[in-house]
Formats: sequence, C-alpha cells, structure tokens
Amino acid sequence: MVKKLQKTRKPINVIYISSYIPRKCGIATYTKDLTNDINQLNPYALAEILAINRLGDNLSYPWEVKFKIIQNDLGSYIQAANYVNQSEADLVMLEHEFGLYGGKGGDYIVAFTEVLKKPFVTTFHTIIEDPENEYGIVQKRLSNSTAAVTVMINDSVSKLAEKYGISEDKIEVVPHGIPDLPFGATEFFKRKRRLTGKIVLGNINLLSESKGIEYSLEAVAKIAKEIPNVLYLVIGQTHPVILAKDGEKYRLSLKGKIKKLGIEKNVKFINEYLSLDELLEWLQAIEIYITPYLNPLQSSSGALAYAIGAGKSCVSTPYLYAQESLSKGRGTIVPFKDAKAIANAVFEILNNPKKRDETERKAYQYGRLMTWSNVALQHLDLFQAILDRKITNTIK
Repeated sequence: MVKKLQKTRKPINVIYISSYIPRKCGIATYTKDLTNDINQLNPYALAEILAINRLGDNLSYPWEVKFKIIQNDLGSYIQAANYVNQSEADLVMLEHEFGLYGGKGGDYIVAFTEVLKKPFVTTFHTIIEDPENEYGIVQKRLSNSTAAVTVMINDSVSKLAEKYGISEDKIEVVPHGIPDLPFGATEFFKRKRRLTGKIVLGNINLLSESKGIEYSLEAVAKIAKEIPNVLYLVIGQTHPVILAKDGEKYRLSLKGKIKKLGIEKNVKFINEYLSLDELLEWLQAIEIYITPYLNPLQSSSGALAYAIGAGKSCVSTPYLYAQESLSKGRGTIVPFKDAKAIANAVFEILNNPKKRDETERKAYQYGRLMTWSNVALQHLDLFQAILDRKITNTIK
C-alpha cells in the first residue's frame, strides 16, 4: 500500500498549529487523531506540530512537537513563524478555536500569519456570529489571508459567505473525524463494562455548565419511574479551564440534584480523562447517546460525531452541529432545557425497535464518510490542490 501511495502522491510537508496531547483539550485530541491518519497516507513527510502552550503548563510532549508557542506571548508567535519560514514545510495547517490563542480576540495568531511566508489552511471549529466584534474581526482577517478554509457543517459555509464575504470556492466542508467502529457491538461492551441488564444512556464530555447535564438528570428521574434499571453515564473530567476557575462546583451541583431527585442508583460518574481505547469502550456500551448542550451556535462536537459513527441512537438539543448531523432520520432532536422531551425521546426509541434499528443504521452509514482515514484523505487532497495553485491565497 505504501509503495502504491508513493507512486501516486508526492510527499507533502505540513506543520500543524494547534493545542496538542497530552493537553486535556478537544482540539488537542482532534489534531492528534487527524495527523495519525494523515501520516498513514503521507508516510514520507510526517506531521510536525507547533503546540500552543499555556504559561505554567509543564507538559511532556511527544517527538512530533517541534516548537512550543506560549499562548499569551506575542514574541513566541513571531519566533514560531520564523521557524516555519526556515523549515522545509510546504504549507501550514492552522486549527482555530476561540480561547486557544492569545491577544485581543485571539489576534496573536493573525500576527503569526502576517510573518508567515508559507501558504496556510485554516479549520474553523467555531464560526462567530458577529463579524464586527473582536473575535469576528480575527476570523475575517484569517479568512482573507488563508489559502483555504475548512469547516465541519454546511451551515458554516453559508455564514462565512453571507456574513464574512468569503467566496464559497475557498471553503471546504470536511467532517469531524471518527474512529472506524463496528456496528451493533453494544451488548459485548456492556458485558465488558459489567452493565448487562441495564438500559444504558450517557454522554462523554469535558464537563462544564454549557453541557446542560442537569436536564438529562431530570429526564433520568422521569425515565426511572417506568424503567428502574436505567443507568445514565456521565463520562469525563471537568474542563481544565473550568476546574482552575471554579473547581468542581458544577459537578457537585449535579450530585446534589441527583440526591434530590433520588436517582443515585441510576447515575454513574466516570470522573477521568480517558485514553482513546477506554473512551471507545464506554461509548460502545452506551445504547442511547444524549447531548443536552445549551449553546445553539455550536458548530462541531467530536463526542456526538463519535456516537453517530458508532451507530448509536442519539438524542440532542438543536445546536447547529446536531441539527445537520442528525437530520434525515439519523437521530432525534429535542428542545433546549426540556427534560420531559428528552425522556419522551428515550421512551420512543425503546418502544419502537424497528424504527430504532433503522435510525441507528442510517447514523452508522453516515458515519462511514467521517472516518479518520476519509477525513485525512480530504485534507491531503486539499493540500495538494493548494500546492497545484488550484486554490489561491486571495478571495476570488
């Protein structure tokens, strides 16, 4: 396979700007998973990482991290750009999320791009609604100078075109990647996790108030009256930024609600930052995956993407990523902050096995387009198009 690839595709040297493992951050995990599969298809030019590092973080990065950019040190961004300019990189891949980069609205990364002499591609994990606020201004400046933009849903294409004036020719929809998991393995993993005999609901997050877990707990209280063996899994640690600011305030509030609702036997916290293998085992043990998130503008969700790719029955509030990903019969959308609607959706799934099977199969089939190998190939095709001058650095 490698020899065949060598004949058909020239190696492309890419440097990635992102947070990176072992930092506990969704973008860090995303970048690791993405570059793992790109390396499989581009083995003679392995990915190099310039990691965004918070001051005071003492992380032991793997070998592929060649440079650490200090988040709130502008000089560090300039040094990083000079490092890239002197490297053999063909182009740069910038993973962009607000809060990741320093400066006003995160504009230190703009300073990096202004010094950079290589073409760069930008993935926007979030689209800011207002192009005139400090965050929107940064998004606009990056959009104007990047060779191409990748986003994860079609709604983001429309917003960049209508609100930011970015040509749709410059924007590629590349889905959030997922592992290639088997379909219908739930009972096996329930046995492995000693959950046989339970109706398992759950979600996997870095915990924060924006996740809306309290509404799932209220739904569990309603479900447990009819299905006493229901178990809801809340998997994941509190988000490190929230933990540093507020400690375990939110988790403790959830535990207080569980006690008040009398569902101590129906909820289990797995308060750990899991390895990928452990995370996938827990995911595959969940029968109905619930994302009760509260931010209607959320345009990506790795956790929901993984659940779709595993062929789970998914119940979600109508944030942007969920609306698009669960459309066409691939899942169930419920209103925000509506525990009764969540409970009714779970009852509907459990009481209609034929419809449930059809929904899960549609989700799983959709997920085949989202496997990391496919996402990696889309990235490499885009990189090659840029290097072939099929995409330019200016808006057409």
